Amino acid sequence: MAALTAQFAGVAVTARVTKSHAKRNLAVRAGKYDDELLETATKMTMPGKGILAMDESNATCGGRLEGVGVENIEENRRRYRELLITAPNLGEHIGGAILFEETLYQSCADGTSFVDALKAQGIYPGIKVDKGLRPLANSNGESWCQGMDDLADRAAAYYEQGARFCKWRSVVSIPQGPSKIAVRDCAYGLARYAAVCQNAGLVPIVEPEILLDGDHDIERNFEVASMVWAETFKYLADNNVAFDRMLLKPSMVGPGADCPKRNTPEEVAEATLRMLNSRVPPQTAGIMFLSGGLSELDSTLYLNAMNQAPNPWHVSFSYARALQNTVIKTWAGNDEKVGEAQAILVRRAKENGMAQLGKFVAGEVSDSESESTYQKNYVY
Repeated sequence: MAALTAQFAGVAVTARVTKSHAKRNLAVRAGKYDDELLETATKMTMPGKGILAMDESNATCGGRLEGVGVENIEENRRRYRELLITAPNLGEHIGGAILFEETLYQSCADGTSFVDALKAQGIYPGIKVDKGLRPLANSNGESWCQGMDDLADRAAAYYEQGARFCKWRSVVSIPQGPSKIAVRDCAYGLARYAAVCQNAGLVPIVEPEILLDGDHDIERNFEVASMVWAETFKYLADNNVAFDRMLLKPSMVGPGADCPKRNTPEEVAEATLRMLNSRVPPQTAGIMFLSGGLSELDSTLYLNAMNQAPNPWHVSFSYARALQNTVIKTWAGNDEKVGEAQAILVRRAKENGMAQLGKFVAGEVSDSESESTYQKNYVY
């Protein structure tokens, strides 16, 4: 306590002043898996590395198999996915592989589990944990994503099986809205999922996909993405999700599939980076873009354009069709073509790894590499 004396109308007044130092006890919660989560996120985002997305549902994977004349049965899905994860030297440019639940528990023909086969290449096994889209009541045909009810139990089981990261995909449609309730449901669902899975030891990939469907231009995409990403990170923060232990898997900011005006890779890169800088905290471990129906070539060119200057985050890829389109067409169920198909996959991984470094140079491109992989109303 201190004494202060002041003169008021010739009268000396002495007051006793108490110094109060209000101490705020901030409890910092140390999670059981904090160190492991940080290690996983860090190693998955090493320079030149991205993610192989091979978590298509049985129906979606089956549709692609049937498209090349292969019957959609479990054994054929297993054969194709063994081809992917055993490609020689795949781990040089792939840090993680997202699996479907069926795939997480499968094994190679020689008995090696898929989890162990991936680990042998230095690739982290991941798992798709959402249970798909359902119609959103009282909306204009919009969707919401289900899977929260038993997520904690499933996440614990996936960790026990060897998964170390996970993915949840929710979508926003520009032609069908987007309504405020659909955007909020997308953002809040992603945040709750991320919080649950970090507590189970899995690095969450947060995927708020702005669908390519529609004839909107790049500026409209920017406007909607701005709203979606702002809501998403607001709810992530509200749910105490650790940004340095999560990955963001967004769409690139470009025109709709039916927009007559097409943009250059540089224009897409500029709009996307402008969005990232305005919405994504620098602490976020990595930005792993989805290809969302872009051709194999365009997805690589756009990524390369975004890495021509340093970024606060690891800006990379988490591609499915943009890595596999030519691979599955080359294999087409023929075991004699496995080596050729694997070589294509490894080349595509390397090309995108170079794009992550901003060093990709396009060479000869096959017809399948330059064709769009866009599907309207795409269901994963």
